[in-house]
Amino acid sequence: MRVLGVDPGLTRCGVGVVEGVAGRPLTMVGVGVVRTPADAELGRRLVVIEQGIEQWLDEHRPEFVAVERVFSQHNVRTVMGTAQASAVAMLCAARRGIPVALHTPSEVKAAVTGSGRADKAQVGAMVTRLLRLSAPPRPADAADALALAICHIWRAPAQNRLQQAVALHAANATKGRTA
Repeated sequence: MRVLGVDPGLTRCGVGVVEGVAGRPLTMVGVGVVRTPADAELGRRLVVIEQGIEQWLDEHRPEFVAVERVFSQHNVRTVMGTAQASAVAMLCAARRGIPVALHTPSEVKAAVTGSGRADKAQVGAMVTRLLRLSAPPRPADAADALALAICHIWRAPAQNRLQQAVALHAANATKGRTA
């Protein structure tokens, strides 16, 4: 499975591609950051993010895109920018028919470090260890994008089984009503 992780942000949008399957060593395929000037007009910044995500999709051909789920923060302006960058990533994937998964920051931290309250340094250290890198990816947004991809690879099999069970239950319930 090849996953593009996206840590959305207007100034720095972390992107990272990880390949592998749950239970086996994972491989980093690429990591980086799509940057936009803080003083640029919002629409222009979103276009730059779109172009950057499209380049990553073209170059790395992921099977899935994992995006950090935006959660309520105290700074509404920050939340809005994060949500807008997140929507751009989801749109780029949807346009190509690539499934998108959203993971909360605490889900990602728990998957990668074992604690949903881990700090950025702990996440970076575990990403470095799990992907057998010589140093943590910088800036932290890049490491967070890789952590999102790792989280998705590890969680996807269980999520798929759960979705199949729910679908089967719904199908059986429907059959029971029509019989």
